Amino acid sequence: MYKHFFKRIFDFVISLVAIICLSPVFIIVTIWLHFANKGAGAFFTQVRPGYHGKPFKVIKYKSMTDERDENGELLPDAQRLTKVGRFVRSTSLDELPQLFNIFKGEMSLIGPRPLLMQYLPLYNPEQARRHDVRPGITGWAQVHGRNHCKLSEKFKLDVWYVDHCSLWTDIRILWFTVMNVLKRSDVGEGAEDMREVDDLHFSEIYHRDDNNSVTENINN
Repeated sequence: MYKHFFKRIFDFVISLVAIICLSPVFIIVTIWLHFANKGAGAFFTQVRPGYHGKPFKVIKYKSMTDERDENGELLPDAQRLTKVGRFVRSTSLDELPQLFNIFKGEMSLIGPRPLLMQYLPLYNPEQARRHDVRPGITGWAQVHGRNHCKLSEKFKLDVWYVDHCSLWTDIRILWFTVMNVLKRSDVGEGAEDMREVDDLHFSEIYHRDDNNSVTENINN
């Protein structure tokens, strides 16, 4: 009952209250990033798979500029990441705009982190079960390793959450998430389009095996 009904009510109420209470923070951070990003804007959006793989646009604060070299290519991430952007990431403030995704029902406060759309055909049936719940800002995998968790293990943790989703589990995840943010533990500085384990270049670390599943490349 909680997983299919009360969880959505919980998400709606929490996101609405959070958006209202944090509106001054939204305004300050948006203006701050607008100037720090040198005209690149304060927000970053990207299409990700949601509930049952349905596409939606995830929104986050943009922590890098769009500066390019003489050939028109984007500069390395480390050069485009601003001091403000680094602070926004380290405090997880860049995740705040996803409250609007939660409010609209595209995401949940807690659930598997959404990866990229092109990865959908790579999952085996068991891994694809991570889409049987709405994706979240934080989740069971994030509080059990976050950036240092291998994708193969992360998928197992995501599926575990799908099978054990409950109010008590969500409360535990929220508690551990708050503690991690306060300690600034396992907070990475990866590419703009992906965070946590998503920072890794998926296509370089994983390959498609004979079973059409995502497996770790033994060369890495």
